[in-house]
Amino acid sequence: MNVSWAELTALVGASASPAMPETSFDAETTQLAVRAQAGDRDAFSALVDLHHRAARRVAAAALGDRTEADEAVQEACLTAWQRIERLDDPTAFRAWLLRITWRKALDRRRSVTSWLRRLRQPNDLDGESVIDLLPAPSASPAEALLAQERDRVVAQLIRSLPPRLRDPFLLAASGEHRYEDIAVLLGLPLGTVKWRMAEARRVLREKLARLGFGDRS
Repeated sequence: MNVSWAELTALVGASASPAMPETSFDAETTQLAVRAQAGDRDAFSALVDLHHRAARRVAAAALGDRTEADEAVQEACLTAWQRIERLDDPTAFRAWLLRITWRKALDRRRSVTSWLRRLRQPNDLDGESVIDLLPAPSASPAEALLAQERDRVVAQLIRSLPPRLRDPFLLAASGEHRYEDIAVLLGLPLGTVKWRMAEARRVLREKLARLGFGDRS
């Protein structure tokens, strides 16, 4: 998902849950999950194809790195296949896979070496960044440089949020999850997720204002 500067500042200033698509009952997922539980590898492969994008965005929200996000998703899919018989409710396969993906991504993020390396590098998700702050084409090279510096600073501000605030913010910004979904993924009460989102918006809004970016559109 590409998030424009206006969309980012709107998210920072929002007071209500983002408008995200409802997660509806998916008959195809349920049928495939039932077949996968019976040992059908092709059905499981089809499930992965259906939900790979959502899983990758969950991993990206935790990691901010394309390669590591992909590897976390691969690990999650392998674990899901190995544990498919433990899935009590086939209708809940998507949420189950995303929870596994989130845990795998957090395991990777806890690696001190890789975490420091990620902090030194720009986000490289090639247009699928959870927070893609690239500006519209500028009128001059000088303006382009200024815009790049602004975006670098803002991306760093987001990354510098404490994990308890950054994680729900990035999951919401991915556009894939309602607050209720985020609560399930993070294992938190819904009210806690809403409070952390409000706090993340407040912190970012204050920092953006101090840097002179608060009124940009």
